[in-house]
Amino acid sequence: MTLSPSAASLASFQAEIGELLNQLPTMKHGALIQQALTTLVRMAEVEGDRLDWKILNASLQDMERAFRVFYPYRHVRKIAIFGSARIAPGRPEYQMAVDFARCVTEQGFMVITGAGPGIMQAGNEGAGAEKSFGLNIQLPFEQGSNPIMEGDPKLVNFKYFFTRKLFFLRESDALALFPGGFGTQDEAFECLTLMQTGKSDLLPLVLIDPPGIDYWEGWESHIRQHLLKPGLISGDDLHLYTITDRVDVACEAISSFYRVFHSSRYVGDQLVIRLNSELSDADVEYLNQNFSDILVSGRIEKADALPPERGSSIDHLPRLTLFFNQRDLGRLYQMLRLINQLGMGAPEASHPEQK
Repeated sequence: MTLSPSAASLASFQAEIGELLNQLPTMKHGALIQQALTTLVRMAEVEGDRLDWKILNASLQDMERAFRVFYPYRHVRKIAIFGSARIAPGRPEYQMAVDFARCVTEQGFMVITGAGPGIMQAGNEGAGAEKSFGLNIQLPFEQGSNPIMEGDPKLVNFKYFFTRKLFFLRESDALALFPGGFGTQDEAFECLTLMQTGKSDLLPLVLIDPPGIDYWEGWESHIRQHLLKPGLISGDDLHLYTITDRVDVACEAISSFYRVFHSSRYVGDQLVIRLNSELSDADVEYLNQNFSDILVSGRIEKADALPPERGSSIDHLPRLTLFFNQRDLGRLYQMLRLINQLGMGAPEASHPEQK
């Protein structure tokens, strides 16, 4: 008896699921995969519309494509470049984005853009296709893939803005914003919100104006007048970003962020700060004297890899542990900059782009 195409497809799917379930106990992330499958089963039990399932399916397909593209490059730090799609070649903003992307890729970083025209194309042009990723989204205007990224295997086409933005922030180790419209402003405030609330990784954010153009300086004046002055943000929040009109300063703000600081994570209630090189006891004491206000309890202490961290390629890195209040992120960024200054002689600084 020959199965119909739909019946054959179902039989193939059942076999695939059966094989996956058999392998779960031995898979590295089997428990998490099981949780994801359980969630899908539970969702199927809830009455919903066809549109609900189309949104879920398209979102998962967006994520699958992006995971596959980025995974081979997971050990190289990447810088997301945002800015207007309407800035044409020849304008100073465009050339500065080209120069910035060339500068950071010469340091070893890779570049992520939205793969469109304007500042996005400038970023890909400066980095070159080999060092570029493009996260494209189809719009009824302005947003085809630029000629540098068109056809490149590191170009990911997204259906939804929210999945696209997820991967911009998930995969980026630094953020660089040039002048732009609503989209750029949205990205600036989204990044700052996640940084201010501790919902992003600790990373540098640079706002870049060409000389003589005060786009970001004017933006900050608005921030100071309408957010800081009435107490809607803290003065320390202004330390979450750097504004500059020089490419070398912008590049240094990013590379120096990873001079001593490597990465961070929480283990229980403790924030663990991994370092490329160990600080002296005197340096750690200095941190305690100047940043005790951000601690819930205890002190900033030296440590080796904690048990939940062990088993990775960075077990050997020295650590600092602290019970951070998870509120004063602007102060935490000030502390990270000080840590990088205290360890300026570290030999690992020659490879800030390596995770």
